[in-house]
Amino acid sequence: MAKLSLFERRRRRVRTALRARSGDRPRLSVHRTGRHIYAQIINDGEGRTIAAASTLGVKKSGANVDAAVTVGKDIAAAAKKAGVTTVVFDRGGFLFHGRVKALADAAREGGLEF
Repeated sequence: MAKLSLFERRRRRVRTALRARSGDRPRLSVHRTGRHIYAQIINDGEGRTIAAASTLGVKKSGANVDAAVTVGKDIAAAAKKAGVTTVVFDRGGFLFHGRVKALADAAREGGLEF
């Protein structure tokens, strides 16, 4: 077996802990790159994406904190439209800091509970 990167080890550790305490709540998964930030609400029981938001379609996006706040508000609105109010937050292997934290705070302000 190949040695896992620190990021991959952290991602697996976070995901395992989420499975243990999530119950049947959907998962708010966050992924960020140098250019974009993505958020999805996933129902792991059905293996289906309930709602998604990202900076891909935005003309002047960028991967800064302001863009993360916009994606957080968008994912909260999409979740509310789909009838989801409570989720578990999956930060992946990313630290809860900067853009990831800004997205989470904006999603909470938008009405999601986690």
